[in-house]
Amino acid sequence: MTAITASMVAELRGKTDAPMMECKRALTEAQGDMAKAEELLRVKLGSKAGKAAGRITAEGVVASYIDGTVGALLEVNCETDFVTKNDSFLALANAAALLIARNNPPDVATLGALPYSQDGFGPTLEDVRKGLIGKIGENMSFRRFRRFASGDKLACYLHGTRIGVVVEYEGNEVAAKDVAMHVAAMKPVALSSADVPAELVATERSVAAAKAAEDAAVATAAGKPVQSAEIVSKRIEGGVQKYLKEVSLFNQSFVKNDKQTVEQMLKAAATVVKRFTLYVVGEGLTKKSEDFAAEVAAQVAAAKQSS
Repeated sequence: MTAITASMVAELRGKTDAPMMECKRALTEAQGDMAKAEELLRVKLGSKAGKAAGRITAEGVVASYIDGTVGALLEVNCETDFVTKNDSFLALANAAALLIARNNPPDVATLGALPYSQDGFGPTLEDVRKGLIGKIGENMSFRRFRRFASGDKLACYLHGTRIGVVVEYEGNEVAAKDVAMHVAAMKPVALSSADVPAELVATERSVAAAKAAEDAAVATAAGKPVQSAEIVSKRIEGGVQKYLKEVSLFNQSFVKNDKQTVEQMLKAAATVVKRFTLYVVGEGLTKKSEDFAAEVAAQVAAAKQSS
């Protein structure tokens, strides 16, 4: 049986805002599977379990470069928040974004081989990265990037250095930039309901079905009438449709005017959004848990033993 550690419970609590004991029970039932435990909590606790699901712990920055209809969006990771404010680290990230736009590297390895010098390091971007690791004393890496060169117009929005959005569009520049800002705030997963990945829809349907089954079990135990299979089916499908509207860009209420959807706003502005790309620093990554007090205590103990 998988051992459920305090750090696992803390990680799940950080993702879901669920009570500590509920997190431990879910992890135990899921045999330590974090994704399954999160799904179990959503079934049991409903929307409360998803409030903090977007919290990201890994550090780094998102950088961009736009030149007409050519551009790039890049995520560069590091170990601590302090490094994200380091001028040399930021210069490296911005230079890498420019190199992506101008050279169209197919992957991170090819990107690293491109000519670049900084802070006395070079002659390649990878050499500069390694040099800065030694200089700053922290690991850093180019995690992911996307280059844009479809011929469509580009609108970019950076929320600080942690969230970056590029929108490919035709039409009004102001409307497109507003959409980029909306994407950063509301984090849709697709343009329309039809574009939402099938695996996300399947997961949502599974959660809704499990929730309905749990409600039926509670009703039976309390001696209350249970909803018919037809009503339950409609309820599940209704929940899925609600989810699709919430996560698709065109169906979301526009952040600057919640009386209209993004689709309605774009139509009024005679603007067509073709695609969008959203990067959130550390998305899908887990930062190493650190206990500074424990680390100091361990160092003191080690020093005493060696003396």
